[in-house]
Amino acid sequence: MSMATVRERFTEEQIQSYYANGSWCEYTFFDALERQVRERPDKVFVTDSTTSYTFRELRDAALRLAVGLVRRGIAPGDRVTVQVPNWTEFVVISLAISRVGALIVPIMPIYRRDEVGHIVGSAGPRVAFTTGRYRGFDHDGMFLDMAADSPTLDTVIVVRGEESTGGSLRYEDVLAEVTPEEAEAELPAAPGPDEPWVIVFSSGTTSRPKGCAHTFNTMATGARLLGKGWHYTDEDVQFGPSPITHTTGLVTSVILPLIHGASSHIMEKWEPREGLARIAKFRCTAAVTATTFLQMLLNAYDPDVHDASSMRFWTCAGAPIPGTFVQRAVATLPDMRVLSLYGRTENITTTMCTLDDDPARSVTSDGRALPFQEVRVVDGQGEEVPRGTEGDIAYRGAMNALGYINQPEETASMFTADGFSRSGDLGVMDDDGYVRVTGRLKDIVIRGGLNISVRQVEDLLSAHPAVGEVAVVGMPDEKMGEKVCCYLVPASGAEPLTLEEIRDYLLGEGLAIQKVPERLEIIAALPSTATGKIQKHVLRSDIADKLKAGR
Repeated sequence: MSMATVRERFTEEQIQSYYANGSWCEYTFFDALERQVRERPDKVFVTDSTTSYTFRELRDAALRLAVGLVRRGIAPGDRVTVQVPNWTEFVVISLAISRVGALIVPIMPIYRRDEVGHIVGSAGPRVAFTTGRYRGFDHDGMFLDMAADSPTLDTVIVVRGEESTGGSLRYEDVLAEVTPEEAEAELPAAPGPDEPWVIVFSSGTTSRPKGCAHTFNTMATGARLLGKGWHYTDEDVQFGPSPITHTTGLVTSVILPLIHGASSHIMEKWEPREGLARIAKFRCTAAVTATTFLQMLLNAYDPDVHDASSMRFWTCAGAPIPGTFVQRAVATLPDMRVLSLYGRTENITTTMCTLDDDPARSVTSDGRALPFQEVRVVDGQGEEVPRGTEGDIAYRGAMNALGYINQPEETASMFTADGFSRSGDLGVMDDDGYVRVTGRLKDIVIRGGLNISVRQVEDLLSAHPAVGEVAVVGMPDEKMGEKVCCYLVPASGAEPLTLEEIRDYLLGEGLAIQKVPERLEIIAALPSTATGKIQKHVLRSDIADKLKAGR
């Protein structure tokens, strides 16, 4: 598996400056935990609906699991994939993998055979942590099937599952019976904070997800700088309904509270009334989610029933925040700030609004660059465009990923000649450096903060014998921001597919339910240019007009 090293991605001058200004630090993920064990061993760090860990309990469990992995042959540099819901075990597992020196490969729980198979094939994990049958899907069976054909995957470990008859191991059976002292004596030397630490797959920008390799420092920089912008302390309690197997949840619900000695409550299945109950019970103070989470919470909020007075701020990412929505949030929860953030898996946080910014900035912008980081809006040649001019949003700084694994050409094309990472997202920067995301060059739909590759859906549908031509676009949706709409030209002589038939077919092909089209338009021909390129802007306008007209 090919990936750049820190010194191939960053210059010596950059590395020295990142350490000098505190963006990067000498400690590792596991070192951060050990520091909290020394300072506050019995403080509860992470909770879910049924379980909890203090810092000491978390350290001891992670060491026991790390030894269990080493005894099964896992060594520094190996990859271990983790597809579990927002359960406390994820934090134990990720710390154990890190302590061994292996790379964490988190996978969103909603992903099915198509996406998971691609990730397993690309990252080449030795071990997969997963669930048994969860929310009607047999994750254990899926991974065992993959292991039968994979040249690397040989061990499947089931979390919170019954004993498997198919060859997987129970999580509890992998935990070694050792003391922390015995564990440290048996484990290999831990890698430093500038070694590859995690591979997070960024879906939605091409037909296939790309694996972004990060060190602990490149990812933890986001948590350090976000903490400054949010005045974060050890008294904060993070509320985490966003999946911790993806960048937002991993950074803000795990790394952020860990390095600050705070606490984190993670929620495995989002339901706004239950979310409000959890906020009140655990006295949560902070949240970072897609905008739709807060919209649903406000819709469910009843001041006679719910208490959200502990919340200091809620940061929305993934889509611009409507001004009327911010006004409504302030009227409903006057003591809670609503902030905006724009980030990417490739560089964690590009821009954000802080608690020190004028509240209006979260309405008019997606924030500005974090301290010691640089953001530009550039043209097709990578040159900066004048302020107020639309262009590609580009970032340079301590949060840049090492690159895409196994894709050197894609990695090279992402960076400008002077080291700025191009996003493919369109935006405009004002004279004060605040950026507003205005569109995107990449063909994706953002549904509730989830990037959906329309190419992936189109490729699967194109293989169906009843499909002649197909184009997938985003359609406006008040609650989710966007949903998936499919324009379909039936194959010659074939009966048009129904939306239900499309749904069943795509689910059968292993596509996640959130990516399945929620509206179908049967047409005689797709609009195209003289060169045959499909005019998707025409389709987007068409479906928007139909929805506006109530059709």
